[in-house]
Amino acid sequence: MISDIKLKKYSFETFITDFQTFLKKNAVLCIAFAAALITSIIVPPDSKYLDYFDLNTLSCLFATLAVICALKNIRFFSILAEKIVALTGNLRTSVIAIVYITFIGSMLIANDMALLTFLPLGYFVLQRTDNEKHMAKLFVLQNISANLGGMLTPFGNPQNLYLYSYFNIPTAEFMQIMFLPFALAIAMITLCCFLFPKTELHMSSFDHKRLSVKRTAYYLALFAVSIIIVFRVIPYFIGLPIVFIGILFSDRDALKKVDYALLFTFVFFFIFAGNMARIDAVNELLSYLLSKNTLIFSVISCQFISNVPSAVLLSHFTTDYKALLLGVNIGGTGTLIASLASLITFKNYVSFNPGSAGRFIKVFTIFNFAFLFILTIFCFFIIL
Repeated sequence: MISDIKLKKYSFETFITDFQTFLKKNAVLCIAFAAALITSIIVPPDSKYLDYFDLNTLSCLFATLAVICALKNIRFFSILAEKIVALTGNLRTSVIAIVYITFIGSMLIANDMALLTFLPLGYFVLQRTDNEKHMAKLFVLQNISANLGGMLTPFGNPQNLYLYSYFNIPTAEFMQIMFLPFALAIAMITLCCFLFPKTELHMSSFDHKRLSVKRTAYYLALFAVSIIIVFRVIPYFIGLPIVFIGILFSDRDALKKVDYALLFTFVFFFIFAGNMARIDAVNELLSYLLSKNTLIFSVISCQFISNVPSAVLLSHFTTDYKALLLGVNIGGTGTLIASLASLITFKNYVSFNPGSAGRFIKVFTIFNFAFLFILTIFCFFIIL
């Protein structure tokens, strides 16, 4: 009897400990769940909920996460990190290379895909050279470069693709609108890279195993499938099974390592944003605010419901697509939920550095609000 009581007591304490650990590791997921739950009380679940979810985005996210895990398992990123260190030689130059790779990647394969691909590269460069203390700054700069690098092209960010199609914006005009803030973003990001010391880099250990050419080519082919889902070259219901089955037969362990908490975070934020758009008081307030200043209030909206939902929601209340386009792009900086891509960065950082979420949020907030303030003022004057 006594042993049974002790067992129950131990089990309950273990449950509490495990629950607290889960909350610490998945704070953003829990916040997203709470936001979805609260707004679901205001807007009870119905058939319209099905329209909230961007299945294309969720499919791309899962497919890319699975392929990235498979590439990690064959040491693709650690070996690539060695090559970057060998070519650059010092910390500052390596940081510039990684940030620019992320920046360019966001222009070609969208911001969230660029972060999923290149954040592990930044981690391995710093980890293998004993420079983990700079990881928060590097991840934040990669995050900013991904969010702002994608703003020049219609397909660089999801909100761009939506507004480009919704307002039928000519491609030349689209790029003309975004060019000046894009150029300023490049200059600011480059300047921030010079905050890193020009320390000579040395690998603490070397990975002497060589990459399997066939396996690497196979996973990169699956990665290509993940990317073309973004551009809707093939529908997600065809591309997703291809990647899933491809990884299932080659590396089941990679599927186990997928960050499913991140996927559910996106699901809950979709519910939250969808419900917010259906609350009459919110709609009335947005109509009034947008009539005053579309740029400023689209930026503010992003800070609370993210840039993609803001683009979808606000597009129904204004015809000033230039100001809205600028607002939902630069508005991706700021708070952690201003861009759902930022959640990817946060989750990656916490997974690599358990227990250091506070440090990341501090660095993230300082850099992001500095970029937000400068870019908002700049865009305010160029649209006068």
